[in-house]
Amino acid sequence: MPSSAIPGFRAVVPAGGSGTRLWPVSRADRPKFLHDLTGSGRTLLQATADRLAPLAGDDGILVVTGERHVAAVREQLPGVGADQVLPEPSPRDSMAAIGLAAAVLERRVGDVVLGSFAADQVVTGRADFERSVHEAVEAARAGYVTTVGIAASRPSTAFGYVHGGSPLDVAGAPSAVHVRGFTEKPDAATAREYLASGEYRWNAGIFVASTSVLLGHLADQRPALHDGLRRVADAWDTPERARVLAEVWPGLEKIAIDHAVAEPVAAAGGVAMVPGTFGWDDVGDFNSLAALLPADDDSGSKVLGDGADVVRVQSAGSVVVPASGRTVTLLGIDDVVVVDTPDALLVTTRARAQQVRRMVDAVRDHGREDLL
Repeated sequence: MPSSAIPGFRAVVPAGGSGTRLWPVSRADRPKFLHDLTGSGRTLLQATADRLAPLAGDDGILVVTGERHVAAVREQLPGVGADQVLPEPSPRDSMAAIGLAAAVLERRVGDVVLGSFAADQVVTGRADFERSVHEAVEAARAGYVTTVGIAASRPSTAFGYVHGGSPLDVAGAPSAVHVRGFTEKPDAATAREYLASGEYRWNAGIFVASTSVLLGHLADQRPALHDGLRRVADAWDTPERARVLAEVWPGLEKIAIDHAVAEPVAAAGGVAMVPGTFGWDDVGDFNSLAALLPADDDSGSKVLGDGADVVRVQSAGSVVVPASGRTVTLLGIDDVVVVDTPDALLVTTRARAQQVRRMVDAVRDHGREDLL
């Protein structure tokens, strides 16, 4: 399917979080979505906008991000207008971010179909991605909150799962199915059962719905959060924005869209899923990053950055990020992660890559907030 803009469609990019499992590359003031983590020459945020622009146009993309990241987002996305970057005073999780975008859009242009796409994911297979979004939009026009499920290649315990059901039978969405439920990061045995059943897919965190449907469900499920976001949206394009944000935003419930809307609405039969056949990864840690980088040599090692800054002797399967200007040398050790930045050095194993966030907590407890 060729790239084609979808009438009445807007893309929302929640750009938040600090990517603690990718510390010390990812920091609070420059999180992972602002980095080129694949060696493509484009940051994760830019790559996200690149694949959404053909579907929504530059003027159809909204980015919701923290106030401290607004300048960097605007610098990286010069084609996205200043009023299309919505600053959050503080992180309130994905429901507040997506709900704010939905309410602002409805105030500005009326009821449209909104798709939410995280800023820190890697997607390959653009034609398949676009086909899935087109189908998801058609299912959303039929009144469903629609997600995209990724074919699980392994029984991962790092991802959530979507349980697919019977065909949706909506014109324009031939592969869409009803969603029976969601499971958040199951244990290994359960993940293996899911994979064997063929009924489950990874939850990519992509949600597509009309603004009226999404906000209607939010009003039913979380009325206080809904009402607060409506108040903020009503003031957004007025001189009252700062005052209303200061009054309302700190008191908004901090909750993910999965828990606030997707799970309860799925239980009532209101969620659909389009199976995604494109490549997808959320770049959750240095081990998953390794799968996205080309092998640096026959040892299977991966380097993010200048490979000339890494020297290995009898060392295989490593992941190295030489970002300090120094040469990194490895002798006689396999399957390690070495991240060398000007002010912090991380050394761990690929097996413990998921636990790097513990290191962030330890550094904080050590009194080094400046490194976070």
